[in-house]
Amino acid sequence: MALSREDSSPLFAGTVAGTLKLIFYLALAMVLMVLDHRNGWIWRLRYTTSVLVEPVYRLASMPANGMRALSVAFSDRKLLTEQNQRLREDLLLANAKLNRMAAVAEQNQRLKELLDTQHSLELNVQLARVIDVDLGGSRHRMMLNVGARDGVKAGQVVIDAHGVIGQVVEVMRRTSLVMLVTDPDHAIPVVVERTGLRTVAYGSRDGGLLSLPNISMAADVHPGDKLLTSGLGGRFPPGFPVGEIRSVEPAASGMFLEGRARPTADIDRSEDVLLLHDLAEPVGPPEPVAPAGPPADLAPAPGSSIAPAPRPAEAASSAAPSTQAPTVQP
Repeated sequence: MALSREDSSPLFAGTVAGTLKLIFYLALAMVLMVLDHRNGWIWRLRYTTSVLVEPVYRLASMPANGMRALSVAFSDRKLLTEQNQRLREDLLLANAKLNRMAAVAEQNQRLKELLDTQHSLELNVQLARVIDVDLGGSRHRMMLNVGARDGVKAGQVVIDAHGVIGQVVEVMRRTSLVMLVTDPDHAIPVVVERTGLRTVAYGSRDGGLLSLPNISMAADVHPGDKLLTSGLGGRFPPGFPVGEIRSVEPAASGMFLEGRARPTADIDRSEDVLLLHDLAEPVGPPEPVAPAGPPADLAPAPGSSIAPAPRPAEAASSAAPSTQAPTVQP
């Protein structure tokens, strides 16, 4: 049942008692404000109350703060892990690019040295790339990526920017095999640059060194002397660096001095080499020539005693001087 307006009991009724209550409360409020303004009692009460209530607030907010801290920690860890992974990938890629650039720069430097060698000596040369190296105990060989189709011939001298590497011993269609100067079966005529002494440098099995076993006991040869090609034999052009004397000791027989030399060419590091050609010889694949038979008027008749013309190979072999020593009759 709703109360009527007359049944309500307001805090301050419009009576004398209500008016006295209002005056009393107003006076009390003014006294409290004056005391709080002068002594700060209300501020102290608020401070004490906040000190008592603050642990309750902290305890109530701990679950929310903990969940927020865990989410932030997991998100930061995931972000840091992804950033670390990206940085590692970028570092590996940068190192790979740097190594590649260093390799390309080194290759360009070697090619520049080869071109400088060609221009300075005015050589007719052919550039080739090393595709295989065999530095075993019994043979020292090198495979090049040029062959018969590129005009390579057996016996051609192979050099790099620092000296003689060897000579071509076998030619295939697309590749060629080079015998290195350090091969035990290789020999090259050399001359000591300082004194002009001529001798022969042989390959050896001692760590890629050259052996000079036939040096005279009275010869002026010392460690550090440079060895150049002498040009004897006509295979190697004169004046190309071959090696540097490292040691000179008496041979086991006691009749000669035996020297050890290290090749000046970068045999175990060369990637590009030069093949020497004659200045008048064109560089490149030989032009195909169609075989021509003998004319009809020069062909021998059936039953004739005239011998047929020799083949070009037979004519060349018959025209070449014999290398066998003559037999001396007593």
